Amino acid sequence: MKKIITPTLFFAAALIAAANLTAQAQAKPAPPPRYTDLVGDNPTTEADLQTVGSYLSLITAGNTEKAKLLLADTYRGYGPAAADSATRDQAMTGWQQRYKTQADRKMRLEGQTTFRVKSGRRLGNWVATWGEYSFTQNGKTIRAPFQYMAHVTKGKIDVDRTYVDNLSIVQAQGYKLTPPAVAAK
Repeated sequence: MKKIITPTLFFAAALIAAANLTAQAQAKPAPPPRYTDLVGDNPTTEADLQTVGSYLSLITAGNTEKAKLLLADTYRGYGPAAADSATRDQAMTGWQQRYKTQADRKMRLEGQTTFRVKSGRRLGNWVATWGEYSFTQNGKTIRAPFQYMAHVTKGKIDVDRTYVDNLSIVQAQGYKLTPPAVAAK
């Protein structure tokens, strides 16, 4: 009887230990990915910087015809509001409308960097630019800090996102932010 009980107990103990290890392995969360697992060097840094720099310079100069050539046919621009988006033609029309009221447009770049996203929805080569866009409107000089993120594929910008503080622009133009009236109780 000893011979039967010992192998049976050993087998049962091994099953319990294996089940326990499996449960521990499943319960332990995977470590978060490291930055270098997600993002790497952009192999087309210089060309992408040239594309984005040229695009921003052309837009600032008012040359939408040449700027449009640096946008992909499938271009989609986002921002500055979360719900804002535009096609290539819509973006150029928006700039042409701004040119009617903005004079002495200038852009000062304060920094640029490039990187490659290795996987996911944002896959590909990116250029991040930050600086200040300024213009004169109704006799007032308006300065708007911005951040511009552009996805560049085969020398063309196919997606971008612009971050600008619109409130500071309208306040510089003299508009006041008035809170809603509180209803009387």
